[in-house]
Amino acid sequence: MAGRLPPEIEATIGRLVGALRGEAIKYVAADRLPDIRAEALLLGAVTDPANGLPGYEGIWRNALNERVGRLAINSDGSFFAEYDLCVRHPHKREWFIEAVTAWGRGDLVKAEARLLPMI
Repeated sequence: MAGRLPPEIEATIGRLVGALRGEAIKYVAADRLPDIRAEALLLGAVTDPANGLPGYEGIWRNALNERVGRLAINSDGSFFAEYDLCVRHPHKREWFIEAVTAWGRGDLVKAEARLLPMI
């Protein structure tokens, strides 16, 4: 995205990236942690069709240009992000971790792993 982002948007992105990384490190060794960085996010401004106010949407891509994560900052101040891990759960062998997710509003950010059963 060309131009400088508003400081509150940069801060929100930083909180979301930190939450995703913090959750991912619970399941992936530090030397294998995916590249979850704000600088790698392809971010664009969007307009909320319901109220005409600005928001932001972004995606992360890997070296093969595959989408591996996404982020949304809504016009009402809420936000959501997810980043694919696709790794086996380190303690529950019958599960794997599809992705880590983070969401919230303002200074409140929550994060969790999205689990799927092994087939």
